[in-house]
Amino acid sequence: MSMKEAYEKKLQAQLDECAAEIDKLKAKAAKAEADAQIEYYKQIEELKSKQATVNGKLSELKDASEDAWEDLKAGAESAWDSLSGALKSAASRFK
Repeated sequence: MSMKEAYEKKLQAQLDECAAEIDKLKAKAAKAEADAQIEYYKQIEELKSKQATVNGKLSELKDASEDAWEDLKAGAESAWDSLSGALKSAASRFK
């Protein structure tokens, strides 16, 4: 397995975990009171937007050649860091 393939698998696994966490947050939001639900769903939409960005970066990585993927890696990591940080922040507010 090449470094590119390994990185793609790692990023996909992180995205899968993120999707599961977002689903948990949706369940908590559904149980919240009406006022809190609005804020929760706003945060969930922001997370989904960041998740879509990371998915886009992953697609770019998959389409890139073995030589070019390293150039795209920094953008993917930056997008992942943004999503990961937002997810942790939202999870702490949902408690």
